[in-house]
Amino acid sequence: MRIRPRLAVSAVVAALALAAAVPASAAPGDAAVPVLTADSAGGTALAAGDELAAPLAANTSATFYSTATSTTGVTCATSQLAATVLTNPAAPGTATESLTGLTFDSCTSNVTGVISVQSLTVDTLPYGVTVDDGTGLPVTLTGGSAGPIQATAVLNSWFGAITCTYQLSGAFTGTADNTAHSLTFTNEHFAKSGGSGLCPADGYFSASYGPVADTTQAGGPAVYVN
Repeated sequence: MRIRPRLAVSAVVAALALAAAVPASAAPGDAAVPVLTADSAGGTALAAGDELAAPLAANTSATFYSTATSTTGVTCATSQLAATVLTNPAAPGTATESLTGLTFDSCTSNVTGVISVQSLTVDTLPYGVTVDDGTGLPVTLTGGSAGPIQATAVLNSWFGAITCTYQLSGAFTGTADNTAHSLTFTNEHFAKSGGSGLCPADGYFSASYGPVADTTQAGGPAVYVN
């Protein structure tokens, strides 16, 4: 059967117009990769509601020192972080989480006059968390509806038990790492907001948590930032 030239040209024009109207992202197998994935870069997307958990990184401690350059203060051998995924958009972008738990145990102090540490707690949870897949993979914590980011230490001293309360001074920022699947915070500054006159005026918090795992998914795979 012979195709009329005019009809053939019209068919080609229509096909080209249809192809131009379909975005490249709609091509099969070209689905967008989310900011947070489990098990591998570009792997299984983390869903809203997924629970995340991380201990202290191996062979590290969480510290709360009196200055950014000193080693005087409180050191905790055990700490655990817990969070819930809120949003996980396509990369490039920023995922959001809710920090629901940050606990400390096996804490000691080398502050003169302090005999032992009763407790170190983080108050006013939950906190907001953003994870950005930009340069450096920055992670930012912000206070929630219960109030600003706050920490309370109860110390046994020569003069009895004393309570020291500190609130975040400035931003609480850290970085993620895809090799260790970790979150690291360094010298996050807290200022004394209440408690005994024996308490140091400032506290600088440092800790590295990892591997961060998605405990909702089978096997608790490590989390990647894409």
